[in-house]
Amino acid sequence: MLELAKLVQQSIALDEQITADRDIEMTRKSQIENAYVALDVELAEVANTSEWFKVWKTHRGKADDGQTPAETLLTEYTDAMDFFFLVAAKKTWTHLIMLTEEDLTTLESSRPAKDLDQQYLILKRMLFNSHFAHRQEDFRHAWRLFLKWGFVDFGFKQDQIQAAYEAKRQVNLDRQAHNY
Repeated sequence: MLELAKLVQQSIALDEQITADRDIEMTRKSQIENAYVALDVELAEVANTSEWFKVWKTHRGKADDGQTPAETLLTEYTDAMDFFFLVAAKKTWTHLIMLTEEDLTTLESSRPAKDLDQQYLILKRMLFNSHFAHRQEDFRHAWRLFLKWGFVDFGFKQDQIQAAYEAKRQVNLDRQAHNY
């Protein structure tokens, strides 16, 4: 089961730690824009790792050393998830992230996307609308679409996502301890 409140708190704590340790001073507007850019880049990395759009390739999916393509994709997916959390925190929209167990189960039983390219572009448009037009509803829909991707289109279980997120969090903490 995804413990969304716990993951959001961990994301906020890591961001606060990095900001304090690195003495980063940014306006709230700059923090929000930076979080959106980071989320945009991480979503592109999810697409690039899964390679669904590379219709010319027979074997799709990139793998980091010692990992399967699915493991590598899961890591990229949790990176993007972290920036969803950070955007929500910076915009004070964390309430949009919090879904019930029933909501998560409903998303898990969704139909797979017929066209991931279209879904990707829709997700990006919703995120940009949430930023430029301050549309909370678009952010909420983008978040749900992102979760549905993970559960249905990529085949990740909630406990896999939870474990991968926490493992990546530890990597990030270790990086900060060693002047990443």
